[in-house]
Order: sequence, then C-alpha cells, then structure tokens
Amino acid sequence: MTDSTDIPTSRPLDAWLDALSQPTGSPGGGAAAGVMLGLATGLMGMVAGYTRDDDAVTEIAGGLDGTRAELLEAVEADGVVSADLGAALARASEDPEREEAVRGAALDAGASVARLGRIGITVVDEARTLAAHGNPHVAVDLAVATEALAAGLAGASLNLRANLQLARRHGASAAMQAGLDEEVGRLAEARTQVSRITAELSARLD
Repeated sequence: MTDSTDIPTSRPLDAWLDALSQPTGSPGGGAAAGVMLGLATGLMGMVAGYTRDDDAVTEIAGGLDGTRAELLEAVEADGVVSADLGAALARASEDPEREEAVRGAALDAGASVARLGRIGITVVDEARTLAAHGNPHVAVDLAVATEALAAGLAGASLNLRANLQLARRHGASAAMQAGLDEEVGRLAEARTQVSRITAELSARLD
C-alpha cells in the first residue's frame, strides 16, 4: 500500500482547495469527486474502528485503508489528464491537430474519472456491511460517509458523461468509447444502492 504522505494530493487541505478554486481545471470536478469518495472511505474506516468484536467489520477495515490510498493516487492522476485536456482545448481553432488532440484528451479524461468511479463502487458492499454491523453510536458518521459516497459517484458519472460527449463532438467513434459508456450505467446503479443505505441509516436517527 502506498503511504498517503508520498502522494502529492495529501498536501494541506486549504492548499488543495485553493488550487481547486483556480480557473485551471487541474484539479477539477473529477478530482473533487475522487476526494469525496476518499472522505467516504475515511469515515467508513472510523466507523469500522469504533466497531469491535465483529468479524464482518474486521475483515473490511484494512481494505478501506488501501482503497483510500488508491483513491488519492487516482485523484492525482486525474489532475494530470485534466490539465492535458485543458491544453488540448486551448489549441487554436485553425490547428489541424486540435480535433485529434481534444478527442484523445477527452477519452483519457473519461477513462481517468471512470477509474475513480470504479474504485468508489468497490466500497458499496463495505458500506452495506457497516450499516448492518457497525457501531450504532456512530451511525450518523456512516450516514455522512454514504452521502459523500453517493456524491462522489454522481460526480464521477457527470464528469464521465461530459467527457464522452466532448469526445463524440470531436469525432470519437463507438469503438473508441467502448467500455466507458457502460461505466455510466454502473455508476448510476451503485449510486441508487448507496442512496438506499443512506435512507435506512437516516431512518434510525428519528
């Protein structure tokens, strides 16, 4: 597992948010979705830590740490492809290579955010396990985690759809987008599942 301190994304939060607020697109919406997924896994890890003597929770606790590190790596990589897409779009309209450059960069950006979404999908079952077995005293923290998970999945889906639309506008064929279109449906289904978990957790708070 990669140590999070070795990942550039682990710079101070205020510095990262400042970078996000700049009109550079790197980091951008895809990276922000990844950070929301990271927040979700962090809170889920906390809930797991507060849950003792439950084999089902113990089994997933260590995996959440690895997932969070994987997300940080994917967030950093997304910032790089986001910058590449911005550079491609900034090319002069009369540049004969602009069409191909934008198409390729949009597909790369789509693949990057799809990777973030796939990582997020992997923790849906963990969220369900924590909802069933987690310490009830931190149910509200788990509910916040699942809200963040749903938001991250939605953000990944929105960015993926936008990147695919841009790629199509610049000549991408169905073959070029093979696999990425299916990811949109998987993200939507995962978000629906997470919303159900959140609703169940929310009902316990009344």
